[in-house]
Amino acid sequence: MIVSATKACRRGSALLSRPNSEGFARNWGWVAVENSLDGLTIEGLTRRLGGRTVVSDVSLRVRPGQVTCLLGPSGCGKSTTLRLIAGVDRPDAGRVLADGEVLSDKVRHVPPESRRIGLMFQDFALFPHMTVAENIAFGLKGTAQEKGRRVAGMLERVRLSGFGEAYPDQLSGGEQQRVALARALAARPRIMLMDEPFSGLDDRLRDGIRDETLDILKDEVTAVVLVTHDPEEAMRMADEIALMRNGCIVQSGAPYNIYNAPVDRDAAAFFSDVNVICGTVRGALTDTPFGEFLIPGVPDGTEVEIVIRPQHLRIDFDRGGKGPNPTREDGVAAKGSVVRARYMGNESLVEFRMEHDGSMLNATVPSVFLPKPGTQLWLMMRRRRCFVFPKEVS
Repeated sequence: MIVSATKACRRGSALLSRPNSEGFARNWGWVAVENSLDGLTIEGLTRRLGGRTVVSDVSLRVRPGQVTCLLGPSGCGKSTTLRLIAGVDRPDAGRVLADGEVLSDKVRHVPPESRRIGLMFQDFALFPHMTVAENIAFGLKGTAQEKGRRVAGMLERVRLSGFGEAYPDQLSGGEQQRVALARALAARPRIMLMDEPFSGLDDRLRDGIRDETLDILKDEVTAVVLVTHDPEEAMRMADEIALMRNGCIVQSGAPYNIYNAPVDRDAAAFFSDVNVICGTVRGALTDTPFGEFLIPGVPDGTEVEIVIRPQHLRIDFDRGGKGPNPTREDGVAAKGSVVRARYMGNESLVEFRMEHDGSMLNATVPSVFLPKPGTQLWLMMRRRRCFVFPKEVS
């Protein structure tokens, strides 16, 4: 299927998508109520610094038990948005609400310590002079017995029973991360904000810690906003992803939809490598070496980009200078010459120089496939896996 899309992010506007209530009720064990104010709501959040708009008209809804990832490159406004929600910075416009209570607007600004918001950071921010138990108890209210019971319960929940008297420098990175999570959740926050909390962990440890953290957050039924620049992490943890660029949300929705229906070329390229083939619309068609692409509703003369991921290119062998016959699913084959092939562990990456114009295309194969440089092969494009966008203006 060919998807035609236009630019979704305009200065002063943002996409707002509503989670699937029925799906969350099934997966998380609660029933969403239409128009319920539970959870986190931000409306038209804007922040200007030094004459530059760093957050522009950002709107989100995060229900209890839902994990929403703010995903984007460095400098796109993710962490600033988190600071505005936490109350350590004030917006120039817009509102922040928790369970229907206004935390920030033009008039009201509830201080961070009164918002019942939990925070987790990349460096964990544990107090080195305090024991694990003292770190978790920090900020808790109640009698010593009540605090002790809550600390013991959280230590058990993060599988660190018996570590209460240890100090942070006696723990591994994964154990420190779990202590930070226990401390953030000990006060039973209604909202949890997490700023790149797993980036300091090594790759082999990170996946297990992320899964454990997700299980705990599910049990606590907390509205979670996770900031990350890692699309794999967002896909792994999020119920919804809000993709940010230049201070605004360009697309939001479930991970499946974000990946399979990107709003523009850059959105597609943020999640994986992409191949881009340029063309011009003539009579609702764009002619390419891979055959014609139907692009209805686009004026003649419009330059477009056909985007396809490497895993959706089909490779076929040369038959005495001829390629495979055209098909409805894969279109027309185009000839290319192998530049290099590399085995990546779970797939092979093959780089081609195309015969028709000398352009470079990449294809991946989920097995060991290492043709020699100079090998002549044919490529076909899975039409239903192609996206067509107006050409980006530099």
